Amino acid sequence: MSGWGQIAIRAIGALIILFAMTRILGKKQISQLTFFEYITGIVIGDLAGFLSTDVEANYMHGVIAMIVWFSIPLLAELLAMKSKLIRILLEGKGTVFIQAGKILEKNLKKERYTTDELLEQLRTKSVFNPADVEFAVLEPSGDLSVMLKEENQPLTPMAIGLHPKRIRPPQAVIMDGTVQEEGLDALGFNQQWLDRRLKQSGIKLDDVFLAVADENGGLYTDFYKDRLKTPGKRRKVRGRKN
Repeated sequence: MSGWGQIAIRAIGALIILFAMTRILGKKQISQLTFFEYITGIVIGDLAGFLSTDVEANYMHGVIAMIVWFSIPLLAELLAMKSKLIRILLEGKGTVFIQAGKILEKNLKKERYTTDELLEQLRTKSVFNPADVEFAVLEPSGDLSVMLKEENQPLTPMAIGLHPKRIRPPQAVIMDGTVQEEGLDALGFNQQWLDRRLKQSGIKLDDVFLAVADENGGLYTDFYKDRLKTPGKRRKVRGRKN
């Protein structure tokens, strides 16, 4: 087999192994990387790249190395679930940046965080004035959690004594022209209800790209061929020459 063919086969094999490992480790490994998981991810990715391109290397040796590095974060997560001490050791602790409305400069220096970076992170939380913040902590994942002062917090129904009923989220009932039974069941509707709503609006099922329904019976529809009104072309009126 040619060198190109070997590289292609080895790369596909490494990709399948990486995909399986990622699925087993779960979504947390992708969304919130700790420092330990970050290092492990780099090493596994480097091993996969080396395994794909070095045709002279023993393939099984590389696979074993990937499995070992894959087992490390998996074992660490299991231990962290059982021990808070191990969890702190592997994932770290949050660092308070603002407490009782006061910026803690020592903690900023400890995390090598500049005031510009702090203000930038606050702006990502729609906070443009540090005076509005009661408490802010830098999480082990690197995200900044912010709690506003009581007078600056958004008004909620509970704050004014209202007790709104719980609502069910809207559901997709048609996707790519196919009826989604799961979405209808979640809202307490059925196929007959959907057919009736489409008929009332003069819509054919085959024309619908996406339809989303809410618990009140509202139905949003988007078509394969959007029915947009385009403005007509203006005719140029030529004036008479004198």
